[in-house]
Amino acid sequence: QMQLVESGGGLVHAGGSLTLSCAASGRPFSAYTMGWFRQAPGKGREFVAAITWSGVNTYYADSVKGRFTISRLNAKNSVYLQMNSLKPEDTAVYYCAADVTLNTWAVGYWGQGTQVAVSS
Repeated sequence: QMQLVESGGGLVHAGGSLTLSCAASGRPFSAYTMGWFRQAPGKGREFVAAITWSGVNTYYADSVKGRFTISRLNAKNSVYLQMNSLKPEDTAVYYCAADVTLNTWAVGYWGQGTQVAVSS
């Protein structure tokens, strides 16, 4: 089993920035593709970004491309999501995910989520 704990959520004005962090434990972190997903009120959970085990390859949803950056630090068992130029439509609960399957975006392990609210 793998445990994922997110932090860094909060309330920010439109145009602002936030950085989410996810700390992993319980399984060999560096073996997994990691990702971030989000779920807005009344909507389904959607893919946001993913990063392969080496950090070389990253993938983004079109809605966040150019504004969000995913990164990881295997030595710290951590993955990050830098979010810039935030918009009200980015408001959602953001979930860290491990063992992400590329293209299908199936997920092996989920964190508990952290709330991001963007005011207009």
